[in-house]
Amino acid sequence: MKLQTERLMIRDIVFDDWKDVHAYASSPLVTTHMIWGPNTEVETQAFIERTIDMQNQSPRKDYEFAVTLSSNGELIGGVGIHVGPIGVGEIGYCLNPQYWRKGFASEAAREILRFGFSELGLHRIYATCRPENVGSASVMKKIGMTYEGHLREHLFAKGKWHDSYQYSILDKDWFASEKR
Repeated sequence: MKLQTERLMIRDIVFDDWKDVHAYASSPLVTTHMIWGPNTEVETQAFIERTIDMQNQSPRKDYEFAVTLSSNGELIGGVGIHVGPIGVGEIGYCLNPQYWRKGFASEAAREILRFGFSELGLHRIYATCRPENVGSASVMKKIGMTYEGHLREHLFAKGKWHDSYQYSILDKDWFASEKR
């Protein structure tokens, strides 16, 4: 599966991507606000294998994609959408820090919203981030998501409880913004 934006090709992950994924998944900077990582090589390879298994789901409910530059095919990060209860999906994104603050996360996340609403027929898509992850919150606002609230200590990972901010967008809001 492939999705195209102005600057990005978003495609299914293949096993040979593991070293490029590991370049950011092993970074303490990248994983500071994640519930996973920093990954060992074995953990990154296991993630790649799980992701490839997802591609064989029928019907497919989980999509983890490689984000690559259209200009040269360089893998710069990942983006995903996971379909939950009927009509609801959750998105996430993670980029190599070399590509932060250049609009790539927003571009990839916006395309995943389009995919979720236009191709998967979802009604609602949401995302969360740790409160101190202002970059991720900025991406969610930039792509039209609405702040819904602060989830207090709802997630246990890395030996402690974590808060999250939750954002969402509805299909009617997405399609209204696309008509402008």
